[in-house]
Amino acid sequence: MRVTHRGFDGEVHRGRLVVHRDSAQPILRTMRELYRLHFPIRRMRLVDAYGADDHRSMDADNTSAFNCRTVAGTSRWSEHAYGHAIDVNPIENPYATADGYVSPPAGAPYEDRSQRAKGLIHRRGPVVAAFRNNGWEWGGNWSWPKDYQHFSADGG
Repeated sequence: MRVTHRGFDGEVHRGRLVVHRDSAQPILRTMRELYRLHFPIRRMRLVDAYGADDHRSMDADNTSAFNCRTVAGTSRWSEHAYGHAIDVNPIENPYATADGYVSPPAGAPYEDRSQRAKGLIHRRGPVVAAFRNNGWEWGGNWSWPKDYQHFSADGG
């Protein structure tokens, strides 16, 4: 799908996401709400632009959905492989473990969720509410690891 979004520069941009057809309407409604809220998204390109490499995509602070990959550290398919998950602004919303690992590495300063920064998602904020209102759950609500960039239809 093609998605209109606000960039970190305040301008209107068009991005692309691939999601499963069952996820298309909830994601479209959510992205329209984020646009209405002026929530900034740094970039939104298909993961193909990064050689389907999740780490390269995250390092570029790329918001993406479909990526045929397993859950990190497992042989189990990720919800991204089914088109039922999206990662939003990975640098501002990193993946973090209890033992101090942060991915992408540039996201380390944003592990502290008490701060206010452009593109940062907060538990009681409008981004989590927009996804929740459309039936999606936030990885920032997990006990550990925390996946602040991740939203999915089944919470996984």
